[in-house]
Amino acid sequence: MKITLFLVGWLIGICRVQAAPVVESDICIYGGTSGGIVAAVQAARMGKSVSLVVFGRELGGLTSGGLGATDVGNLNSIGGLAREFYQRVGKKYGRAESFVFEPHMAQEVYESWLAESRVSPHLNQRVVNVTKTAQRLMEIRMEDGTIYRAKMFIDATYEGDLMALAGVSFTFGREGTNVYGESLNGIRASTPKHQFAVKVDPYLVPGNPTSGLLPFIQAGDGGKPGDGDQRIQTFNYRLCFTQNPTNRLPPVVPANYDPARYELLGRLLDAQVAAGEKLTIHSFFSIKSMPNGKTDMNNNGAFSTDYLGMNWTYPTNTYAARAQMERDHLAYTQGLIYYLTTNPRSPASLRAEMAKWGPCRDEWPETGGYSPQIYVREARRMVSDYVMTQADCLSQRRADDSICLGSYNMDSHNCQRIVQDGSVRNEGDVQIGLPKPYPISYRAIIPRRGECENLFVPFALSASHIAFGSTRMEPVFMMASQSAATAAAMALDEKISVQQVNYAKLASRLAADQQILIWKSGGATNRLNQRKVP
Repeated sequence: MKITLFLVGWLIGICRVQAAPVVESDICIYGGTSGGIVAAVQAARMGKSVSLVVFGRELGGLTSGGLGATDVGNLNSIGGLAREFYQRVGKKYGRAESFVFEPHMAQEVYESWLAESRVSPHLNQRVVNVTKTAQRLMEIRMEDGTIYRAKMFIDATYEGDLMALAGVSFTFGREGTNVYGESLNGIRASTPKHQFAVKVDPYLVPGNPTSGLLPFIQAGDGGKPGDGDQRIQTFNYRLCFTQNPTNRLPPVVPANYDPARYELLGRLLDAQVAAGEKLTIHSFFSIKSMPNGKTDMNNNGAFSTDYLGMNWTYPTNTYAARAQMERDHLAYTQGLIYYLTTNPRSPASLRAEMAKWGPCRDEWPETGGYSPQIYVREARRMVSDYVMTQADCLSQRRADDSICLGSYNMDSHNCQRIVQDGSVRNEGDVQIGLPKPYPISYRAIIPRRGECENLFVPFALSASHIAFGSTRMEPVFMMASQSAATAAAMALDEKISVQQVNYAKLASRLAADQQILIWKSGGATNRLNQRKVP
């Protein structure tokens, strides 16, 4: 009897293993981000079967997740499907193209684009392991047991999760200034922007260091300027708010809200008022106008939506730990808004102004008007045979295998909030403009030779921290993803590795598809639009 029961259990186990769904395609794209969708569209246009594997339920990543004021850099450096996306958005507003848009409009464009391309996204899929033979990825397995097999893979996530599971070299945090000879990398000796312009005491008991630090301040002296560390630039949520009473939701009181946690903000407000500053909503939020009375609201100033120091372990942490960090970031943001709207230490005029704003009823209704997509400004970064550095961004060297152009500032938000000379200081913000658009190397989106021969990484690409501050922008992500899908299709056709793709042939196809590979200076095309707060 025991033997019979054992055999029955064994057979059931085998059936369960065999029942795991297997999805096969030419190209598997992991990530339903803006780049992932563009890669899927391009692969389909090149006649390849596509599996678009999406971590959650939302499509479009940050582009549909609240970042409606596109960080353009130089408008004339944007080509290919990225430019087509902005043209499709523009048509919804009766324009030739638009680089500012409501989140749901971006979502609609992405959904219709995929439908036209006959690509059905696979939602709620979280990769847990991979099968690799020699240097080739064979399949990736999800938490629910689903297996995706393909000849080529594209990691279109912000976090580089598939890249890491594939055994590809990566890093995170800031390199020291000596690693690549970059003056702008590493811990900063001076952080002039988004800084405390007034003196604010950091201690629980003012003037008493032994009493401990207030919440939202990290212990230690911040490290030696120029040294590398594993701190990453801060995350936040982009806010699509409105003043339209019929479309405005009331402020949220987050669970376990305690105004005492915001004592640092209270002291900042006290000091600003004492210094004679006239405080408005713009003192704490960067506000870009969107169509139909909406906004893309972002971090601004010393204490805002950037949750400094609370994301350092995000790049390599578990899904559960990341989800908790995201909830904490959202609760922090909602608490910040509620404090400025209701607390007596917020000037009456500021409270009245804040009360006129709220989340939009018609954006992300399932999450109360707040984006489900946290702004992952930086996580893992691949280390490949070509590392994009400060020299590339400043056109002090030029990659000879361009797949698209970058043009935005070298931009890093603050990485930590510390105590210096008995006062609160933010550290890490860098915003340096560029002389002109620069090439993104093909070698920067593929693993180094000998690691993986059928994988592309268009977002978590091979770049130093400071160069990544420019390459990370959504238009570049979409353009690099189109180039990745193009190269993947070519490698499939020729039965070669991604490292063996003939660049001349790739460049010819990219140019035919309206990608811009070389910047030709002169005339109106050389004017840069340098925004300050991405």
